Amino acid sequence: MHYKELDTPALLIDRAVLMDNLRFMQDYADRQGVKLRPHTKTHKMPAVAKMQTSLGAAGIAVAKVGEAEVMVQEGLRDILIANEIVGEAKLRRIRALAEQGADIVFGVDSPCQVEAAERVFAGAKRPAMVSIEIEVGEERSGIIEEKDFLELLATIRRCPHVSLTGLFSHDGNSYGAPDVEACHAIATAAMERTVRFARLAEEAGMKVRDVSFGSTPSLMHGLDVVPGITELRPGTYSLMDASQANVIGTRARCAATVLATVMSRPTAERVILDVGAKGLTMQERTTGICSAPGKGVLLEFPDVHIHAVYDEHAIILDSRFREAVRIGDKVRVIPVHICPVCNLYDRAYLLDGEEVVEELPVLCRGRMQ
Repeated sequence: MHYKELDTPALLIDRAVLMDNLRFMQDYADRQGVKLRPHTKTHKMPAVAKMQTSLGAAGIAVAKVGEAEVMVQEGLRDILIANEIVGEAKLRRIRALAEQGADIVFGVDSPCQVEAAERVFAGAKRPAMVSIEIEVGEERSGIIEEKDFLELLATIRRCPHVSLTGLFSHDGNSYGAPDVEACHAIATAAMERTVRFARLAEEAGMKVRDVSFGSTPSLMHGLDVVPGITELRPGTYSLMDASQANVIGTRARCAATVLATVMSRPTAERVILDVGAKGLTMQERTTGICSAPGKGVLLEFPDVHIHAVYDEHAIILDSRFREAVRIGDKVRVIPVHICPVCNLYDRAYLLDGEEVVEELPVLCRGRMQ
């Protein structure tokens, strides 16, 4: 089937570009002498995760317990939930996965989280495996002060059913860097801070196995990994998007697009597509190295972007584009941020050139708990 025979909106993935992206990051990790643990919250597809592990990824990362459950069911067993886990209901689900033989590590940054894991895993054959998140400038979750880190280590030491496996961090603030040089400076400082906390753990008699770091922008230009980092955890690199394309100065690595139909041309400049916030999201990136115009750019018309979206409508204001298309024409949109977009579709269509060769179910879609 030619991709334009698909009904719209539809999520498309160019197979050749996808595979090139996967090899690119695996080769980079191999050259740096570290493991690659792709964050699969980007694509939410076990099929793509298996492509990543088949190329050499040591395991995968997810954001939610529900995603981990799906990935385990599909045969992926080495998983980091790169998020703090709160609540005994979620902890019981993680224990169940461990009892199935899966190696599930989850994030903590507070003693109460460890104490809850101790209660739930009491009597289990295997301990709860935890990784401490280190805040490195993103101003999100994670340990900030050394005294809090040492208190957390002491809590873990007191809990016989909890085992510390590693540390992880995310330099999300690198997205706002003004240029590549500044992006690399942010990433290097973040890695150094993460490694410093790993040394503190070792000095406290709790040497960790894994020191995990990642975000896509900081790893796309061959940045040297700071010694002491043992694995990289990028996510968006697999599919890329309009904002990540700005980081590397080309859209050639954008594997994912949303196929949409021109549904109206009501004025001399306005064109309406049949996909809106429910197929592209409302997100924008307006500052820094990841800035991108509007709410999506058109693959076939590189200078045209979406000005606004409603639930089911995308608004384009461009008189030349309006004259170039007719109602019923189909165009491909490169999303500004691909991660939430994948979560909006039941399936993606894998393309070989212009031909649809496979349907990939987005099995982790909606697994928010």
